[in-house]
Amino acid sequence: MIVIYHDVGGAHSSCTAANIHINKLPMDKIPTKEELLSLPTFDKITKKDQGHLLYIGEDEFGSKVYTLSRQYKPQLVIPAITDLYEIIHGNRKELFLADTSPTVNNLMKIGGFSSRRLHWVAFGRPIVTKGTLDAYENIVNLVKSVKEEIRNYTDRGHNK
Repeated sequence: MIVIYHDVGGAHSSCTAANIHINKLPMDKIPTKEELLSLPTFDKITKKDQGHLLYIGEDEFGSKVYTLSRQYKPQLVIPAITDLYEIIHGNRKELFLADTSPTVNNLMKIGGFSSRRLHWVAFGRPIVTKGTLDAYENIVNLVKSVKEEIRNYTDRGHNK
């Protein structure tokens, strides 16, 4: 099974969601800013990483978890990934794509743009970190729904 958390930049909400998913970040409490900043991809995605699946880890179901910076073209990128998966595997049943964009707040947008696009890391990183901590509960809820889908799929006898 493959899980891909995707959004515009791949550096904040998707990174956070993927790390919650693999239990590297907690579901039951908001992490510290230091915990967020210690993640290998949090606010560290560069232009060369855009459009690439970045492996984050494996979850308790054995699913491989990735992030994707798909920029502003989800209508092109996501169908291509889905079609390729179907070509290789013959179905789409074990591919879970989760758009983390709905969890992004204005602080994340301002801080992420400043840090990643303008390269004003010292200015933008504290802002995007605060925004991510403010949005954390929403990100956790998204991850919970993805895990519930995987659990239901697995409980129905698939993926054995």
